Amino acid sequence: MRHTRGAIFWLLCAIALAVIVFPLIDIVVTLVRVAAPLLRPSLFATTTQAGGLGVENGILGSLLVGAGVLIVAGPIGVLAGLYIAEFASGRPRALLRFFSEVLSGVPSIVVGYVGYVVLVKALGWGYSLLAAVVALSMLILPYVVKNTEVAFESVPRSLREGAAALGLSRLTTIRRVLLPPALPLIVSGLVLAEAIATGETAPLLFTANWSDLNPQLGLTHNPFGYLTGTVYYSFNLPSKGEHQLAFAAALVTVVMILLMVIAGRLITMRARRMTANLEV
Repeated sequence: MRHTRGAIFWLLCAIALAVIVFPLIDIVVTLVRVAAPLLRPSLFATTTQAGGLGVENGILGSLLVGAGVLIVAGPIGVLAGLYIAEFASGRPRALLRFFSEVLSGVPSIVVGYVGYVVLVKALGWGYSLLAAVVALSMLILPYVVKNTEVAFESVPRSLREGAAALGLSRLTTIRRVLLPPALPLIVSGLVLAEAIATGETAPLLFTANWSDLNPQLGLTHNPFGYLTGTVYYSFNLPSKGEHQLAFAAALVTVVMILLMVIAGRLITMRARRMTANLEV
């Protein structure tokens, strides 16, 4: 009987895995099949200007806004998560967690519209990199905060007790004892948040608009292209080449996100091994 229950359990696990893996494989195969005529080096060296069938401006725009989001949301999210995990207590801690969870549940299109009303119009930034970075940072900030909090809470209690026995201050304990084992998980959370930001469209439609040119210098009043925008705008055009470009841009986006997720998983595995070795 126990053997039968074990076999049924593993069968259900295999079915669940197939439900996750097969749709992903189907998506990738479909993207490759439709985008195949455009999968050549010129795809990455051509912009969409004047009907060009390339994703150069989309890739550069996505990388630029991704770097900006990492610069803005990274420090704020990590410090907020550190404060919740190591300093806050009682009602302030509960309130911070509550607001973070509420923000994580706000739809991305709502974040984009708020960004349009407040950043593009009220503050007068126009469609720009700065407006896009701030809007996307608001979107992924809860994930960075929560992952940082979990990273510090996962550090073995014995390390804290040992630091207290040695008379180390709170800041020294965090910097020298808690941060090294927590850092891989923090970095993993940042990578996964970056992957989420890379796949977003709605906030950028409201704050970055679109441009067929490569990104120009200037934080404000400077629309730019991005990969998900290439998918959105090209798919709505009637020509077959534009449809193929939409699929090619979607394939590049999926590959970028897959690489980020794989990197995040590898870092998480390393973090678990490091934490296990530190346990007393």
